[in-house]
Amino acid sequence: MRIISGSFKGKKILEPKDIKTRPLKDLTKESIFNIIIHSKKFKIDLENSIILDLFSGVGSFGIECLSRNVKKVIFIENYNGVLPILKKNLQNLNLNLNEKFSVLEFDIYQSHIFSKLENKFDIIFLDPPYKDKNLDRLLIEINNQKILNEGGIVIIHRHKNEQDIIPKVFQIVDQKNYGISKITFLTKLN
Repeated sequence: MRIISGSFKGKKILEPKDIKTRPLKDLTKESIFNIIIHSKKFKIDLENSIILDLFSGVGSFGIECLSRNVKKVIFIENYNGVLPILKKNLQNLNLNLNEKFSVLEFDIYQSHIFSKLENKFDIIFLDPPYKDKNLDRLLIEINNQKILNEGGIVIIHRHKNEQDIIPKVFQIVDQKNYGISKITFLTKLN
């Protein structure tokens, strides 16, 4: 697994040793960024964006964002089997600017975790374990806490056969399958 574009292009991303974590594949990641940058369905200025990477794992998505010079990335991960790898991957970037990112070791399902965040986000990337069935709860909380900027997008990485409930305050703008993965792009309804 490597960083596919930007200032850290080609840099290797360390992968987990256990099977509980499934990192975002390079081809899928490249497709996501092509859609973010080139789609006419939403207007995201990537370099001026603040990113929330939920269930960060090894940090593949957020690190790709840092390589593409986004304003800031907040990584949220609490699985001890992958946290050291996430931190090592970030350390390997040799970024002296800790204001560009932070790692929060939170259980995403703790009550009102989003109210503790200081930023609003342009992109929220959700990559929960495939067995996780609480995605609608997270989306409702994202909406209730108003942490998605106007015009912002939520990107969800799931198994292609997963039938998640999307709360009615969001609309599916795009959806693509890549192997066993499904990527869904949501925006908030006005």
